[in-house]
This record gives sequence, structure tokens and C-alpha cells, in this order.
Amino acid sequence: MSIEFTVPDMTCGHCVATITKAVQGVAPQATVTTELSSHRVTVEGTNDADTVRRAIVDAGYEVAA
Repeated sequence: MSIEFTVPDMTCGHCVATITKAVQGVAPQATVTTELSSHRVTVEGTNDADTVRRAIVDAGYEVAA
């Protein structure tokens, strides 16, 4: 299963690294794919969207609805 998020303020490689680390901190088995141009984060390997969303927010990024 994959979960997709829009993270409007993800704009650079540092953002990608921070978000990836945050997601893998709560879902170590997850695969995180990012697209800077569309501000999309796709997470495969977990179905706990609330926990992943909270990890991204706790890392300092807004997750759009």
C-alpha cells in the first residue's frame, strides 16, 4: 500500500532528507519517494497515514489536505 502526501514547503534536498529521516523513524521498513516539482511524498510499506503525517509535521513541514 502506498500513501501520498503533499508537502508544499518541501523545496530542496535538505527538506527531502529531513522528511525521509522522519518517516523512516516511525516506519523503518517504509520506502519514501519524493518529487520536489510537485511537492509529493509517497510512502510505501506502511498503512499508518496518521503516524506518518504526524512525523512529517513534527519535522517542521506542513502537510496539505
